Amino acid sequence: MRERIDCALLAPGHADWAMALDGRYLGGRLQLHGVQTAGAPPERVLDDPALARGRYDAALAYADGATLSAWRRALAARAGTLPAVLLIYAVGLKAQAIHDLISLGATDFVQAPFCPEELRARLEHALDRLAPVSLAEPAPRYGAGGACAAPGMPVLPAEAALCASILSRSGGELEAYAVAVALQRATSRDSFRAAKSQVVARFEQAYIRAALGRHGGNITLAARTAQKHRRAFWALMRKHDIDPGPYRVDPGDAG
Repeated sequence: MRERIDCALLAPGHADWAMALDGRYLGGRLQLHGVQTAGAPPERVLDDPALARGRYDAALAYADGATLSAWRRALAARAGTLPAVLLIYAVGLKAQAIHDLISLGATDFVQAPFCPEELRARLEHALDRLAPVSLAEPAPRYGAGGACAAPGMPVLPAEAALCASILSRSGGELEAYAVAVALQRATSRDSFRAAKSQVVARFEQAYIRAALGRHGGNITLAARTAQKHRRAFWALMRKHDIDPGPYRVDPGDAG
């Protein structure tokens, strides 16, 4: 258990809420930091250099009916570069709206009214899932002739973080992840077919969501990025029940 969790409060349009909550809770085990947004939209708030430098362990984003569309656009635009742990503070949002934000990259959510114990517990759980996993043996890297590279001990990021940034991952990192999952599945009761099916399905879902997020829900551009025919890309979306709607920028919400 962590001694202290530092969490940034991201509240465009609700600076009074962030400033009111700024402070220490639970005997110092939870420290909330009201980030000055000065009226900036969510896209700009997520560009705060302090978030990129890892100044905070996590971030809590205030989202209500008035800011929902802006947060959807911001998460879709920043797919793959979001804070590792980003929770939504849902104020009056319906279940589908919360689901949309999580599908776009948010880690989890808490609902109003504010409860420091619940927030601390959810942050702790999310951060624990980010703990690196070491492979029991080196990931094979194949060159000419199929020989393995010199042995090493790759360290994998948590699955959620890897999936969120899948478009920017190298082939070696994805290969290492696949090997780690295969090693875990080989010790379970899953058959080869079942284990392979699960790994492939999770890869397909992560890749499709990331591609849609990068291109604002434009299926044609996302398919082009994946170097797949638009019809085949659409078939994968149907297979995994992925709706492009939450990734699209609504012209009526611009500005």
